[in-house]
Amino acid sequence: MKKFAVFGNPIVQSLSPTIHQMFAEQCNEVISYEKILAPEDGFVAAAAEFLAQADVVGCNVTMPFKLDAYNMAKVDDQAAKDAKAVNTLMNHPCGEVMGFNTDGVGLVNDLLNNNTELADKRILLIGAGGAARGVISPLLGAGVQSLTLANRTLARAEQVAAEAGQGKIDVVELTNAAAVKPHIIINSTAASLNNTLPLELSSNLVEECELVYDMVYKKQPTLFMQEAEALGVAKTLDGLGMLVEQAAAAFSIWTGKRPETKKVIVKLREIIAKQ
Repeated sequence: MKKFAVFGNPIVQSLSPTIHQMFAEQCNEVISYEKILAPEDGFVAAAAEFLAQADVVGCNVTMPFKLDAYNMAKVDDQAAKDAKAVNTLMNHPCGEVMGFNTDGVGLVNDLLNNNTELADKRILLIGAGGAARGVISPLLGAGVQSLTLANRTLARAEQVAAEAGQGKIDVVELTNAAAVKPHIIINSTAASLNNTLPLELSSNLVEECELVYDMVYKKQPTLFMQEAEALGVAKTLDGLGMLVEQAAAAFSIWTGKRPETKKVIVKLREIIAKQ
């Protein structure tokens, strides 16, 4: 039996075991997948202990340990290098622990699954934390016309753009975001978890906007999504599809098999609605 886990703090809320068990059933894999609460200063030791066990293939890593995972792994994955964050660890046959970041691939695949064209589009990415850094490389790789970071602290956005943007990212203050005239607005901050807005939406900001995407997911559309709809944005999406797609990319890294995600997303919606 192939063994997996997800590390985080907190971790009780994680849907990863449910997702990966559904993937395993699809792909005729027999797995175990557990949730592990690691101490905030003890992730590396806990992960190393888990990965040293017989039959362990790899693990997922969520907040606040993605930087720790990056530092403990051998990283060849460009998205992980750009983000300086790893959400997927794998025991490589060579004996090394390899690190990957599948968040950005998850976002791009979810957008494409929802018939969103990325080529030649102007993207406004709100936030400059780890979630933003993890999606920069895949978005650029999808052929967007421009990618602009908007953040409460401009210096932080400039730092991320310099480190992860390959010279291809613009930076703007939140108050000047309307000047971007974005086709797609992506919120990478946790504002929606607190039922607040990452920035004030306006008719001027969304004048040419085709999609507002919130990486947060809830039972109901987030406040950010609701505000966008009220201003006439044609399409809004939350981050549940991204969660499933990043998990599918990790599962493929581990097993070489690519699971279908559509039915998994539908099932998770049902589970979340009952919580």
